[in-house]
Amino acid sequence: MIGNISLEDPRILLGLVVGIILLAMVMAIRAANRAARLGAPLARLGQQVQALGEGQERLAGGLHHVTEAQAQSQQAMLELMERRLAEVQGRMAESLHGTARRTAHSLGELQQRLKVIDRAQENISRLSGDVLSLQDILSNKQTRGAFGEIQLQDIVAKALPPDAFTWQATLSTGRRADCLIHMPNPPGSIVIDAKFPLEAYEALMRAEKGDARNRAAQAFRLSVRKHLRDIAERYIIEGETSDSALMFLPSEAVYAELHANHPEVVREGFRLRVWIVSPTTCMATLNTLRGILKDARMREQAGAIRRELALLAADVDRLGTRVDNLDRHFGQAAKDVAEIRISAEKAGNRARRLDAFDFADGEEG
Repeated sequence: MIGNISLEDPRILLGLVVGIILLAMVMAIRAANRAARLGAPLARLGQQVQALGEGQERLAGGLHHVTEAQAQSQQAMLELMERRLAEVQGRMAESLHGTARRTAHSLGELQQRLKVIDRAQENISRLSGDVLSLQDILSNKQTRGAFGEIQLQDIVAKALPPDAFTWQATLSTGRRADCLIHMPNPPGSIVIDAKFPLEAYEALMRAEKGDARNRAAQAFRLSVRKHLRDIAERYIIEGETSDSALMFLPSEAVYAELHANHPEVVREGFRLRVWIVSPTTCMATLNTLRGILKDARMREQAGAIRRELALLAADVDRLGTRVDNLDRHFGQAAKDVAEIRISAEKAGNRARRLDAFDFADGEEG
């Protein structure tokens, strides 16, 4: 018993039990309220956790898609790179093939050019030998004279007909002319003599200025003058040749030097009536002579042409007479044919009357 309360009283125990129950209920309600107050954040936390989980799932899906897209992109990139690499390799192979082909072509052309260069070098070597041979020829007076004569022969043979000239013609004086051009009178046959004052010319070209040059020029002039006088004395013969002759210089350089710096020598040739010609001017002179020969031959043939024309006229007259006779014969023949035709018609008529037993007097024919 507590104080005046007896625990054995059922009412008291019931009250205590009810109180305890009420107290427990109050405490439970308070706990529930506290739990409710605490459960809202937890619910929100759970929602957030759920949302976070869903986000993670979406993120995982996005990462999966990204991974797949990245894998596809990498695959496409690899395929593109492989195609590009194949194209680059193909272009490189084609370029290398073209380069090799062009290189081979260039090497072939280079080989051809080298062959041309080799041939040119061989020609140069032969030309050097020929030049040395030419120098050897020109160093000797006899061979040098033969060289000038050969060059003169080539020019004359190209410019004139074969019967218009004679090589090494012997004149009445016993002298032999290199070439004798057969021209009508006047002017008469013209002699061409080849001269080559090479030593004097080369000495003049080698001489320095001053006294040495003057002495070389004087020697050159003397050499040419001697040739001019020899030709005038030997090859201009009255009544046999023309009153002039030609001196052939086989070098244009010597001819140019003579006319450019030694006009007095050229004038002396005019005085002696010996005309100095080079290969070029000789061809021009011979072409002029060919025209003169052509005119002279035409004049020579003019009489023969006139005689032939007279004979032709006589032949034409005889032909006219014979045509007239033939025309008369044709006329008589036509008349005879007409009479024969009339006789044939009469004979036919008589035959038809006899066949018809018509014995009447017929036509007399």
